[in-house]
Amino acid sequence: MNSLKALLYFSIFNYPLKKEEIFSYTSLKNKENLDNELSLLIEKGAIYKIDKFYTCSPKKEFIERRKKGNKMAQEIYMKAIQIANFIAKFPFVEGVGISGSLSKGYFDKESDVDFFVITTPNKLWIARMFLVLYRKIFLLGSIDFFCVNYYITTENLEIIDKNRFTATELATLIPVCGKQVFTDFYKYNEWICDFFGNFTPKKQYLSDVNKPFLTKTVEFLLKNQLGKFFEKVFMKITYQIKKIKFRHVSNEVFNSTIKSTSNVSKHHPKNYQKKVIETLNKKYLEIQQKYDIYLTPEDA
Repeated sequence: MNSLKALLYFSIFNYPLKKEEIFSYTSLKNKENLDNELSLLIEKGAIYKIDKFYTCSPKKEFIERRKKGNKMAQEIYMKAIQIANFIAKFPFVEGVGISGSLSKGYFDKESDVDFFVITTPNKLWIARMFLVLYRKIFLLGSIDFFCVNYYITTENLEIIDKNRFTATELATLIPVCGKQVFTDFYKYNEWICDFFGNFTPKKQYLSDVNKPFLTKTVEFLLKNQLGKFFEKVFMKITYQIKKIKFRHVSNEVFNSTIKSTSNVSKHHPKNYQKKVIETLNKKYLEIQQKYDIYLTPEDA
């Protein structure tokens, strides 16, 4: 029941899906199989069809919520694209993509514009420091339209956490800058197709990274021992600050949700990934008990 897994996953966010969206989040070979699954699930009462949407809840308010969120997302897309292109002009940034709710076509007053950044090897922390300083000085610390909480380098393109949550995040990611970098990125993450066999990367906004003269000058000046020194210092300072700030968090959780290594900077202190997977598995169990439909539990 590939389609049911997709609908249950997005039901966590009260987000109904259209038929073509459901198909993209499955490994079904054709849409006829999808139609058969959906018809069976509707007959059992496990899901509902309201207008052109499929949902696990009969509440029409979720449909209206989605429509409003889709409209807001459309209104803000181009601004997000412009910001992504701006981020790509910073030193040692090789690729930029839009992630989070906006990448899924949804935005509301509570949303942030999230970005995923790929940097030059051994320069992640310098790149991050430039972006953090810009946000703190020129945006007064605001993250509403400048939230960058995940960095990796071109030497570390494979995402280690391979589960339905990360697969969904990568499948919905909107690459904006760095054609070759993202081409390599998807080659290293072909495991996405283990979850979504119909996955095709979004490349409608993807362009090359064009650095201004000032950025190229900064990169040239830091491609030496001085750059290596700053890289180590910035990583050490950030790690120590986070260790103090999140001292109540266990080492295991800290190392998986607030990573600070030479190739990864990840700031997800709420451990959202684990919470989503746990909630999803509870929904699977409820479906089994109520409709006698067994769904293989997800790994976090």
